[in-house]
Amino acid sequence: MSSRAVLHRVVISSSSLVTTLPAYVHGLGLAIERTAEGFAWLRTGDGVEMMFHERPSSASDAAVALTFAVDGLDRLVERWTAAGGAVVDPPAVQPWGERMAVVRDADGHLVCLVESA
Repeated sequence: MSSRAVLHRVVISSSSLVTTLPAYVHGLGLAIERTAEGFAWLRTGDGVEMMFHERPSSASDAAVALTFAVDGLDRLVERWTAAGGAVVDPPAVQPWGERMAVVRDADGHLVCLVESA
């Protein structure tokens, strides 16, 4: 039996929405759709919901990393860091051919930014 699973939501734990959200809002340009006490909902350009949940957060480099296809990678990495994020690997062409940067949000979660073709 086969099914067609569609990614509906990504939940990201955040120790502080005040420090984590700016990289996603000002860095990536995502808009906050709604908030509730301890929660914020954003949506990606292709419609995937990102729910930030304020609670203890434990990032891991060996866990899941979000990857966003973006335009203007160098400029976006500058905006990401200006909004409180950090650069792990600056923009570079990877062995598999795509140009990518790896950044970290204020909670330490890894985010990959891939230049759109």
